[in-house]
Amino acid sequence: MDRKKISVIVPVYNSMDCLERCVRSICAQTYTEMEILLVDDGSTDGTDQLCERLAAEDARILTCHKKNGGASSARNAGINRATGEYLGFVDSDDYIEPYAYEEMIRALEEGGYSAVQISRSEVDEEGRRLPDVCAPPEKEWFCDSETFLKELLLHRGDCSFCTKLFPREVFDGHRFPEGELNEDFRLLLEILQEIPGVFILPEQGYHVVCRSGSTTRKRTKDSFSRVFLDIVDNADRIQELVDRKYPRLHRHAVRFNLYQRLDYMLHVPISQMRADNDFYQRVKSYLRRHLADAVKNPYLTKKNKVYLLLFAAAPRTVRKAHACKMKLRESRGGGGSDNRLDG
Repeated sequence: MDRKKISVIVPVYNSMDCLERCVRSICAQTYTEMEILLVDDGSTDGTDQLCERLAAEDARILTCHKKNGGASSARNAGINRATGEYLGFVDSDDYIEPYAYEEMIRALEEGGYSAVQISRSEVDEEGRRLPDVCAPPEKEWFCDSETFLKELLLHRGDCSFCTKLFPREVFDGHRFPEGELNEDFRLLLEILQEIPGVFILPEQGYHVVCRSGSTTRKRTKDSFSRVFLDIVDNADRIQELVDRKYPRLHRHAVRFNLYQRLDYMLHVPISQMRADNDFYQRVKSYLRRHLADAVKNPYLTKKNKVYLLLFAAAPRTVRKAHACKMKLRESRGGGGSDNRLDG
């Protein structure tokens, strides 16, 4: 049987403590017809040499070294170099089960799909299971593009490219947006408009390692990740797309817009909640203009609605109170995550 090649693209930056586990999990795949592209994005900790040592152990591993440009830039470099008929992505923090690509390529070729997704689990740095971010389905199912978009708008879907396998031609004319931190969501919106949907497998074959020092979690009192700006910008993009192409999802998109702005408000440092911060002022103005939507939207929880109304009325006061609540929770050993929007 003619076994088509999978190109697995791994963007790498200062990953000495986790890259070897990641790469060995890819090398251990039961589907062996693949190339593994390690794209070193200007590492400064010796990861570039580790890439070369790993490549010397397996002829399927290829290395590429480039100036630092971010994960999207590294992924795009990998896409441009890839020679496989199928493209997959794995983040250097994470690892996969040996059956992952065998199962995904089986589904792709049997069904003639344009995208297949394997389910994921979240683990901490010691390998302990964390609550699922995206609950796996009970059985295999084909999710058409509109339904997949609806699941994303309800924060139930998985926008990660790492859990998916695509025919190479899906990326014709498409690349990851560089300089953004919500890049998977942005590109997936483009691709969903051109494919019938995504075939989803229930097996949790991809393991996301939640690291305390990752881009979106590393914080000081006044630090603020760019991701919380990008999620608001992408919410505006998806509202325009929905109103133009998927009008039945209008209320879902409004809910998504409010939720993303609430996430921004729960994370923005109090020091940046100023009159001269145009982005903050636009978010605050949006919440005040959409008070009725916040109250009436059936897809927001009661807790979401209360927070939205409070932030619209007295954002700095609510943010200070929420910051104190998080500090108290952390001092009691309950963790300090702000991102508890549901319930």
